[in-house]
Amino acid sequence: MGVSGSGKSTVGKLTADLWASDYIDADDYHPQENIQKMKEGVPLDDSDRVGWLMNLRDVISKYLTDGKKLVMACSALKKSYREVLGRNDKRVKFVYLDGDYETIFNRMQDREGHFMPEDLLKSQFDTLEVPDQEEALHYTIEKAPLEIARECLSVLVKEEDLF
Repeated sequence: MGVSGSGKSTVGKLTADLWASDYIDADDYHPQENIQKMKEGVPLDDSDRVGWLMNLRDVISKYLTDGKKLVMACSALKKSYREVLGRNDKRVKFVYLDGDYETIFNRMQDREGHFMPEDLLKSQFDTLEVPDQEEALHYTIEKAPLEIARECLSVLVKEEDLF
């Protein structure tokens, strides 16, 4: 989880590969109206996100019910969003990718083909409710994505043994 451009997709794909799990990018579940709104430079609000979050929760629930592993890249900017996604299920873990505005803005300028314009980054930081250490693993984006993925996986595998 984290703001757009923080590396969620990159770290998520690497973690899923290392863990031999499925990978889903939550952006792929946005309704066309949300994507169009973002393309036009209009930030999403809670009402735009509610259906999207519920769809993602259904996907997560299906994986949990089926006993399958999943890594999902999702902004999950607010605590209330994370509560919808995790519903206090201890099997759902959040990983927060932490970076400063300037670093992430520069990253966003270098990427191509993403619907999220750099102009909306400020609204993401304004919306972000940084999770506490109890709610999520924290990693600085200054680390290499593969290093973050390996560290995440080492923690997740240890915690997986508890269930």
